[in-house]
Amino acid sequence: MAAIRFIYYTSHFVRAAKRLPAELQSAAEERELLFRRNCFDPRLKTHKLSGRLRELWSFSLAYKYRIAFRFVDGTTVEFVDTGDHDIYQ
Repeated sequence: MAAIRFIYYTSHFVRAAKRLPAELQSAAEERELLFRRNCFDPRLKTHKLSGRLRELWSFSLAYKYRIAFRFVDGTTVEFVDTGDHDIYQ
């Protein structure tokens, strides 16, 4: 897969990202750089969601924290939400 060139952020994602603990905010920035280079890098544990969230994908920030996103096209994604596993509720 080609590198991710564009990432759009929903307003919900921006608010949720601001609520992350400070150390996770810096981890999120590092993970985003890794994600931009290869969104399926094994360190990200990128996976497709199921059920009512089946149009979304997710990757790992830390043990229980995730970023949920959707592919817009082959080089563009939209970050939808971030937080612990409660984002799946």
